[in-house]
Amino acid sequence: MDHETEIAARRVPPAATATASAPARPAASAPAGPAVARRRVLRGLAGAGVAAVAGTVALGAAGPVAAAPRRSAAPAQTDPATRRVTLVGANPAVQLFDAAGACTAYASAWRVDWSPHGRGTALVLWQGGRVQVYGADTGLARWVEREFVRFFPEVEGLPWPEPTPVRRTVRFENDLATGTEARAGDVRVALSRPLDRRAFATEDFPLGGVPHSLSLVVAPCGEGGVWVRGRRLPGELQFSGTPERPGSSAFTTEAEVWRR
Repeated sequence: MDHETEIAARRVPPAATATASAPARPAASAPAGPAVARRRVLRGLAGAGVAAVAGTVALGAAGPVAAAPRRSAAPAQTDPATRRVTLVGANPAVQLFDAAGACTAYASAWRVDWSPHGRGTALVLWQGGRVQVYGADTGLARWVEREFVRFFPEVEGLPWPEPTPVRRTVRFENDLATGTEARAGDVRVALSRPLDRRAFATEDFPLGGVPHSLSLVVAPCGEGGVWVRGRRLPGELQFSGTPERPGSSAFTTEAEVWRR
């Protein structure tokens, strides 16, 4: 999937149009490129999800706990015209990989401007087979993890245990010109050097077998990482796409609207 399609899949190949359907995510046993999943879309959007558009998504080996659930291959269809807005905001993300292409860390930062569960900021962090959700409002943070993050193509096949809620204010700064920084306690996520900015929309982004509509502006980034207690987590970004439509496993978004 490309960065935009990756976005669709969190989210479309480098040649994707402004509107596209999310491609199917790769099997968990095979590494995925820089994303048709939401990440692929985003990457496609960013470089060609927000991470599905730039390439395939590399997956970590599943541990003794359940892996992140797969999206339904053929979700029941609903009329997009009748779908209601469920979230408005921004959802930058970064995924790091080792030399073999396995995921070493994934962070999904959220600024929720409106939702049925209120507004606020949240951060979902996967590392070493553990999931932590940060937010001053842990109910909102848990909701974005349950309803969105665990179904994103980027995390398919990763061991996804019951998340640990951590009540911490998430300080969130987001700018399509410069990137993103999110801080929660001793965790810091930073994305910088945006490579492009693209609009993306799809009426076919399944989450847990439920079709969603998604629109956003995505910017794949040339630099990004996750720090815990001042130390950068291991792993590197993956890049894809073309110079005209670059893709990256780190991307920021704005004007993100989900409907179901």
